[in-house]
Amino acid sequence: MKSSTKQPAKNYAALAGFVAVCLAAGFFGSLVTAPRIPTWYASLEKPAGNPPSWVFAPVWTTLYILMAVAAWLVWRRVPSLRTPPLVWFWMQLALNTIWSLIFFGLERPGLALLDIGLLWLAIAVTITVFRRFSGTAALLLSPYLAWVTFAAYLNFGIWRLNP
Repeated sequence: MKSSTKQPAKNYAALAGFVAVCLAAGFFGSLVTAPRIPTWYASLEKPAGNPPSWVFAPVWTTLYILMAVAAWLVWRRVPSLRTPPLVWFWMQLALNTIWSLIFFGLERPGLALLDIGLLWLAIAVTITVFRRFSGTAALLLSPYLAWVTFAAYLNFGIWRLNP
């Protein structure tokens, strides 16, 4: 019997936990990011298509919630936080947070570009392994991969335009 039919209360508590962890990762990254937006980041030359700064918070909040729901859907099928699909999920979440620390905290777009490349690969693998357990979970991560692809373009452009 799947865990999703055994204990509904446990399942919704787990969903809340996944949402909390994902939003906390975003919040942690924002602690480094927010102070640098009006100062260092504002001074950088940006590539074509760079959205206004206010766009990033709602997009990332939405993506973190989608990520949490995707992980929860997989967890319901394999209720352990250490199964390979969720290990990939945690890895990509860590790389996501580390990117903010490198790009904004250290002000190192070149090094952040390496991290975002690893992040992109980790998301792609996570989608692939999630698909085995939940097609919906894999689909929920697709906008995240698309946004990180766009973010990699912006990261690359900032790195090239600001030697």
